[in-house]
Amino acid sequence: MPARVPLAAELERAATLTLQAKQAVTALFRDARLGKALEVQHCLPLVDEVAGSVWRNPGAFVSLARLKSRDDYTYLHSVAVCALMVSLARELGQDESQAKAAGLAGLLHDIGKAQVPLNLLQKPGKLDDAEFSVLRSHPERGHAMLLEGGEASAEALDVCLHHHERWDGKGYPHGLGGDDISLLARMGAVCDVYDAITSNRPYKAAWDPAESLARMAEWQGHFDQRVFHAFVRTLGIYPVGALVRLQSGRLAVVTEHNDDKPLLPRVRAFFSTKSAMHIAPVDLDLAAPGCQDRIAGRESNQTWQFRHLDELWAGRDALRRIGKL
Repeated sequence: MPARVPLAAELERAATLTLQAKQAVTALFRDARLGKALEVQHCLPLVDEVAGSVWRNPGAFVSLARLKSRDDYTYLHSVAVCALMVSLARELGQDESQAKAAGLAGLLHDIGKAQVPLNLLQKPGKLDDAEFSVLRSHPERGHAMLLEGGEASAEALDVCLHHHERWDGKGYPHGLGGDDISLLARMGAVCDVYDAITSNRPYKAAWDPAESLARMAEWQGHFDQRVFHAFVRTLGIYPVGALVRLQSGRLAVVTEHNDDKPLLPRVRAFFSTKSAMHIAPVDLDLAAPGCQDRIAGRESNQTWQFRHLDELWAGRDALRRIGKL
């Protein structure tokens, strides 16, 4: 495994890889729409690259892949779930080959959406019952496509078919519950939902990363709690990019989490709520000896509408590379 590096050191490589991954997955979906056999083996080098980035710094690639437009959501969602699955697999004690298998399953989990009409995937309003029924068919469509291609692993087939099952048995397509759902599919369910709700979608704006984890924690019966708690550990209670209020009255964005002190991440303070004015950005390691400030709570950028929030943690160069500036 590659040596761990600071987030800032990995962001440039992660930005380049994000673009390459988007292009590769776009081509994969295009082939699927055209009815071509899916050459899953061609995805393996990409999964290796994503896994390497995640192991160098889990926050960099995962956080950049979260910054999707409504138009590229379907493709970058698959890439983001790939990275989240790799990170979660390692947190759960899986070895390198198992983590990469989980990553490949994440990359392919939504391939069935290639057979769902684009106007339905990108519809800005609520789906009617007939449209929702078509959308809910994507796990079975994807599973059939992967089977026909003949190259997909058992893990990829399983996650593709069952990532919308729920711990309480109220999911689809088969209404499986509890341990009847494989560990990988339970992992896929958590990673799929987190990336979906933290991304801009045609019908809703993205939720803040920390707010999303808090909401997911309240959804009774949705997830395997052991898997969900491991997932929170991979991201940190306050993930990179989360907006927080400090006890000093300053607002800050999380720039990196401290693995051994999850409540005390590194942050960049940039706004004073006392004066209601922007201030010169200040980097703080809340876990450092002598640092007196602490997080008082989460904040939602839907309230504040800061337009430069992502630039504060990712930097202009990384955002420019992925076309977000």
